[in-house]
Amino acid sequence: MNQATIPLAAATPSRNAGSSIGGLLLESGKITPEGAERVLRMQKELGIRFGEAAQRLGLITEADIQQVLARQFDYPYLQAGEGKYSSQLVAAYQPFTPQVETLRAVRSQLMLRWFARGHKSLVVMSARPGDGASLFAANLAVVFSQLGEQTLLVDANLRKPRQHEIFNLTQRQGLSDTLAGRADLGAITRIESFVDLSVLGAGTLPPNPQELLSRESFTALNTQLESRYDVVLYDVPATAADAVAVAARAGGVLLVARKDSTPVSAVSALSDQLTQTGVKIVGSVLVSF
Repeated sequence: MNQATIPLAAATPSRNAGSSIGGLLLESGKITPEGAERVLRMQKELGIRFGEAAQRLGLITEADIQQVLARQFDYPYLQAGEGKYSSQLVAAYQPFTPQVETLRAVRSQLMLRWFARGHKSLVVMSARPGDGASLFAANLAVVFSQLGEQTLLVDANLRKPRQHEIFNLTQRQGLSDTLAGRADLGAITRIESFVDLSVLGAGTLPPNPQELLSRESFTALNTQLESRYDVVLYDVPATAADAVAVAARAGGVLLVARKDSTPVSAVSALSDQLTQTGVKIVGSVLVSF
């Protein structure tokens, strides 16, 4: 997945910078207490760093070191095969690739253009189904959480939701159930691997998604979510009227188009439709898979 290159975000202070490499390796189960004692003996004898000693003893790999260093600086990510999420969640599994660098650049621009100006909600939307908006929204949510922003990703696609698959959600209730009064905010799932990331799945697929999302209860819910989170991202169906209803309440939209696939005319038509309803187009990204 690639997006247009724009300036990168600045680093933020760490909350865990004081945690030792050894402590984090123990906490994460990378080494045992017995192994830690062996490492400490070698570290004392040779005067080398804990991580280097652990590697020499064959207890950990360089990838393990990189992962705990990321935790020290509040930049959690997962190694390949770790966790239960979709491998397409590149921000979680491949955080040091050019693809994710560009995701962070998009995050930086959104912070400057939208969230730093008092807004908290943003819709991620494409002009056509299958153009990658859901996957982009998921990865964008991960990089916002890695910045230390309390982030909520809401699957407002009540027609063909994707986020429950990407994040392997087991919670059956979600947005639709909350709007119908059948559930409360307990339907939100906190993503264990990312301290600052939560997801509200679509929930039960309703027969009337447009009407459900047009109710005043959605406005009230959005206000409630904004009071609890720094960033609220909505994944919505492409071009559907219920997507426009969500966008009208969030106030801003990030348009997603697929390289060599999405017609310019489709993006232009969607942009005009949103503008006519008073929604601000915050930006657009071009993705390729």
